[in-house]
Amino acid sequence: MPSNLECLREYSLVVADSGDIEAVARWKPQDATTNPSLLLSAAEDPRWRALIDRDMDRVFVNFGCEILKHIPGRVSTEVDARLSFDTDKSVEKARRFISLYEEAGVKRERVLIKLAATWEGIRAAQKLEREGIHCNMTLLFSFAQAAACADAGVTLISPFVGRIYDWHRQARKVDDIPLEDDPGVASVTRIYNYYKKHGYKTQVMGASFRKTGQILALAGCDLLTIAPDLLEKLSKADGRIERKLSVEKAKNADLPKTPLDEKAFRWEHNHDAMATDKLAEGIRRFDADARKLEGLIISLSAATAAAK
Repeated sequence: MPSNLECLREYSLVVADSGDIEAVARWKPQDATTNPSLLLSAAEDPRWRALIDRDMDRVFVNFGCEILKHIPGRVSTEVDARLSFDTDKSVEKARRFISLYEEAGVKRERVLIKLAATWEGIRAAQKLEREGIHCNMTLLFSFAQAAACADAGVTLISPFVGRIYDWHRQARKVDDIPLEDDPGVASVTRIYNYYKKHGYKTQVMGASFRKTGQILALAGCDLLTIAPDLLEKLSKADGRIERKLSVEKAKNADLPKTPLDEKAFRWEHNHDAMATDKLAEGIRRFDADARKLEGLIISLSAATAAAK
């Protein structure tokens, strides 16, 4: 009997959400995603010290290049969270990443630049897409963010199922929320149906899962990025699974098209307390881990120089 993971691959592209290169090699996903938090954990592992460089941008690209050796698809590399509200500098940073990848012999088609789905980040992505630099919009929690990303023509969005679930679980003061009432699952379902109903090319990649049930409830989503521990659980669970999302079902959804200018975007996003809380928290968290990573790189580089 096939495992849940094998069945899931029939409906969705499976992506590894990890900076652990050995985990990526083991699970053989189509794509892989990284962020400052994941790379901080990987950089602390002595096995990957050879990838550490004094230049933090090169560290991100070194890990990306190593991951690409083990997957057929793309790797996502994230722009500094401190640039989340600066369109021009986000574009500049993305171009540098692509330049470093191309110097290493990696074509830009194999790289997704991750940007926070702020208004400024979305504008940066729109500009980059026109240059042939493909983008993955992260820290996405509200429908307004999703609608604006689609209108901007970005390649991919990563709505965060688990963090939405976490916020609502805390707000309701409960230990768990049943899948049929899970607001993270509902959010991705709505976004997927909206995109497919209106023919947007932007792909939806469900992210940040807390349990396998959330993943299986989104079987059929374009992509699903999954942490190694949950990949392990899915691989050990036998049995067929049902496809939950499909273009055919989406066409029947009652979701009128809602184009947003900047004022409308900020208004609609502001009305979602969860989304405003989690976007701000996510930017702060990635910034904090990026600073820790910078400190680690400095200390490791100094130790290497001293050893010589």
